Amino acid sequence: MTIQSNWTGSETTSNIVRKQIFNRWGAEEADKYDPKSNCLTFQSWANNGYRVKKGEKAIKSYIVIEKKDKQGEVVSKYPKSINLFYIKQVEKIGSES
Repeated sequence: MTIQSNWTGSETTSNIVRKQIFNRWGAEEADKYDPKSNCLTFQSWANNGYRVKKGEKAIKSYIVIEKKDKQGEVVSKYPKSINLFYIKQVEKIGSES
């Protein structure tokens, strides 16, 4: 099964996450980082049959929320922090650790 998230972030947010992965697991893992398939929210992992391993700490990032008026025009934007987990921090539900 291939996991595909609905990530629509920017290069900036991607680089923020990549740097945290680099700091935790090194350059090889940072090179493997793909925001659409191996670094997801807690709920996205759960929806794909995975669970976050006990004791794992989230990778911090943010998304930009757009507030729209009744006509659908964007009237404001603001950042919202999100917690992500890299594939090394999760396990398939039902697998033995």
